[in-house]
This record gives sequence, structure tokens and C-alpha cells, in this order.
Amino acid sequence: MNFWGYKRADGRAGIRNHVLILPTCACGSETCRIVASQVRGAVNIVFNSGCSDVAANTDISQKILTGFACNPNVFGVVIIGLGCETVPHAKLREKIQCMTSKPVVSFGIQEVGGTLKTIEQAVRAARDMSAQANLQRRVECDISELLLGIECGGSDATSGIASNPAVGELSDRLIDLGASTLMSESIEWIGGEHVLAKRAATPELHNRIIQICTDYEAHLKAAGQDCRAGQPTPGNKDGGLSTIDEKSLGCIRKGGTRPIVEVLNQAERPTKRGAIVMDTAGYDISSVTSMVAAGCNAIIFTTGRGTPTGNAIVPVLKVTANAKTFSWMEDNIDVDLSPIIDGRLTIADAGSVLLEKISDVCNGRLTKAEAYGFSDIAIDHVCRFV
Repeated sequence: MNFWGYKRADGRAGIRNHVLILPTCACGSETCRIVASQVRGAVNIVFNSGCSDVAANTDISQKILTGFACNPNVFGVVIIGLGCETVPHAKLREKIQCMTSKPVVSFGIQEVGGTLKTIEQAVRAARDMSAQANLQRRVECDISELLLGIECGGSDATSGIASNPAVGELSDRLIDLGASTLMSESIEWIGGEHVLAKRAATPELHNRIIQICTDYEAHLKAAGQDCRAGQPTPGNKDGGLSTIDEKSLGCIRKGGTRPIVEVLNQAERPTKRGAIVMDTAGYDISSVTSMVAAGCNAIIFTTGRGTPTGNAIVPVLKVTANAKTFSWMEDNIDVDLSPIIDGRLTIADAGSVLLEKISDVCNGRLTKAEAYGFSDIAIDHVCRFV
């Protein structure tokens, strides 16, 4: 199984060919939005930080922004900064250029002389870049170039018994074909971390999975907090999930059964192929943000309660096994796996359905969130702004 994608100079393959309009800080986000609206083929993100922050938060923000720019779905990047933020546009441009050979230009609103002048210059640059991007044609790419992010949000009882196992089946099939999958949300391993750790390919990886969960609970306890206060969420409880242990056992099923070959820090780019996990927060949008920054070129997202979420850079394919949710939120959900619940569809057959759906997305079919132009971004920080 291969797909038709856009081959990049670094050897990776994108399934989209975006020109990314990237703000360095919140003060540049609105200008980026306006620029992207004027250029066919351009997308923007809304970034809510980037200034007046502690060093650790600045580091993760920079990691996310450079990861977005280097994502294989991005052809080129137009950066817009204000001029007085922690990491100005020129420095971010230099960081990105050290990591990739794709075209990158940048502008500072204070330097150019205000919003309108910046928009004028940035639109010209983005249009030129979009014209270059349109010359690139899809070529047949090996399935090993697919890195599929696996996410869940708004989970209910049907998630753990149907949609998550179906995605786990998909993950196993893709890995057997040579692709890679990435599962995150480490807070939602708690209570089931021993089950997840058994899949680790080495004792070191096994111990790291256990330690991540131990450290997270200890960190919260030191601050007088308990992760069980926010997990499961009210929506999870209404959907039939009673404890974080129950939620975690269902959550980790979407990662499949193949050996885990790598455990990543937040937004870290994989170095191996196969089944991979990442240490991130339990907030689904933040988790997707980190996986996109790590280089995922597609995301599959299971939900029981329903969600409209999408990402500007990477298509998000949303799946439910709750018939009522699919009927009520059909405008947002791409795949209905509710026949699993009443016995009309096996988990194995559902894996085949999802493999076909992901293949279609890789070859250009838009997801519903993508067609709407949804762009949800959230960055998990170590502490509040100072």
C-alpha cells in the first residue's frame, strides 16, 4: 500500500501542500489570519503566547512553531512577528532554515510600518510561494512515509469497546505495512500504564512509560492537585466512564498491539518507525498540536460524545461508534463505526474500513473539519505566564 503525496527535499512526504502563515506571538496572529485569507493554498494558525513568558514555556513554544514549519504537509512558510516578542521573526526564521530547506520568509510589523504594510508585503511573498507550490505534483510515496497521529476526545463507553479497538486494528495494519503511528495523552495512560508498558520493545522503554505516569502524579501532588479531579471529564462521566482507570484502559486500546519502539517528549520528532508514544497533556487539542509539531501528516480522532475539532496543517479524520452522536453531529464526524456495537461489523472489518478512509485522506480527500477550514491549536505550558 502506497499513497500519492508531495515528496520533500528531506525525504519525507506530505499529503497536503500548504503555504503556512506562521505568527511568532499572539500579536502577529490576526495579521497572519488576514494574509492567509488573501492567498489560495495558504493556511494560518492562531498562536496565543510567544512573549512575557518563562524560559521553559518559550522553549516548548519554539519547539511547536518550528515543528509546524517543518511538518511535511507544509511547502513553505511566511513568518509574521511584532518585533518586541521574546523570539523575534528573524531568529525563528533562522531556526527553521537550519532544520529544513523549504522556502521561509519573515516580516516584523513594527519594522515594516504597521499592519497594512505588513499584509501587503506578506501577501506578495505568500502568493509567490503558493505559485511555486502549485508546480509540485503528487508522486507515489512509500507507506513508510506515513506517520499517523492517534487521538481521542469526548470519549464515552463506546470509545473503549468499539472505536478505539478499531483504530488499534488500523494501527497494527499500518505498522505491518511499514508505516508508523503515534499515540499521546500520557495522563490517560494512568491506571493502565502497566498494560501499555508491556508492549514496550525494551526494558528501558517499559520503565520510562511507568515513570512518566509516576512523575506526573507526583508533580500534581506536590502542587496539591490530583489528576482524578479533572479525569474523567463531566462529558466522559455522562457517557458512562466512571474512573480514570476505566478511561485509560479504553484509551490505550487505540494504540494497537505492536511493540512500542520509541517514547517521545512533547512535540519531539520520531527517530524510529513503528508504534510510538508521546508524553503530552490529556487535553486533546494540545495533544494533537504536539503530534502535528512532531511531523504527523494525518490524525485519526475517536470520539463518543462528538467534537468539531480540526487542524490547519494536518487533516483530522473523526470517528465515532455512537450511532446517536453520528446522527446528531454528522456535519463533524467522518466515519460511523456504530455497527460494531450491534454486531453488524467486526473490529477486524472496521480496521479495513478505516484503512480505506485513511488512504483516501492521504490521496487528497478532505476531512469534514478540513473542508470547514477549522484550525484548533493549544500548547501545554509548564506554568502560568509571569
